[in-house]
Amino acid sequence: MSDLQTLLDEREIVRKLGRFARILDGKEWSGLTDVFAHDLSFEYGQGEREGIVALEDQMRRYLDVCGPTQHLLGSIIVDVDGDEAVSRAYVQARHQRCDDPVGGIFDSTGEYVDRWQRRGEGWRIVRRDALWFLHAGDPAVLGAEAGGLG
Repeated sequence: MSDLQTLLDEREIVRKLGRFARILDGKEWSGLTDVFAHDLSFEYGQGEREGIVALEDQMRRYLDVCGPTQHLLGSIIVDVDGDEAVSRAYVQARHQRCDDPVGGIFDSTGEYVDRWQRRGEGWRIVRRDALWFLHAGDPAVLGAEAGGLG
């Protein structure tokens, strides 16, 4: 594969990671299929799950009950190998209490480790492992206890 194609593939993957953060913050759940394969598997710290419906359920379970959020991804590394890739991205996710602009905050900090495949519709995540380093603040902001959040 050419160096130019590898750069283009890396760029598309980084842009899709950015799209994912904006999907979460905008609560645009139908956009998850822009980034994830329908048959993905994932682990967010609460056990192994599979499928796009399960992923949407996971996201909505916490983010539909809180107020504004901001998911920041950085220090992104992408390794492309033909039609497969692995990305690693640090994540910092801030969640604010619903309807209370000066109220509680809950932060999650960790890393997303994603396996990607090039499919007919473009690059899609087929596996995500969310590795959480720390949670800080009030988990009630998400209507939950800490663990597997973000």
